[in-house]
Amino acid sequence: MSAYPDDRYYSLSHEWVRVEGDNATIGITDHAQKELGEVVMVNLPGVGDLFDADQEFGTIESVKAVSELFLPVAGEILEVNATLAEEPNAVNEDPHGDGWLVRIKMASDVELEGLMKVADYEKFLEEEAK
Repeated sequence: MSAYPDDRYYSLSHEWVRVEGDNATIGITDHAQKELGEVVMVNLPGVGDLFDADQEFGTIESVKAVSELFLPVAGEILEVNATLAEEPNAVNEDPHGDGWLVRIKMASDVELEGLMKVADYEKFLEEEAK
């Protein structure tokens, strides 16, 4: 069984996208949170902000480094995970669940075609590890 949910799309920069109609929830993968280490702060955009695909939409800070977050699909921010302001380690504890980052209204679903399904993402991780 995969460590990664099969109901999502995955980006080369280790974000995931779960599509729900015209909306999508975005987070980082378990692989990304392990690479980061203990997350101590997450900086996210405001509701209503618009982003293009692959545009930086925030940062995530760990005890090791500060990393940029990139939106895999274009859209408008509908909601940010308010829990992360007080409990940023939710990203470490449940990156594919309660540690989600933002919910967006997608501008289009065409960008999903450039993302990976779970089997391709796992192959990508294997290749990246070599």
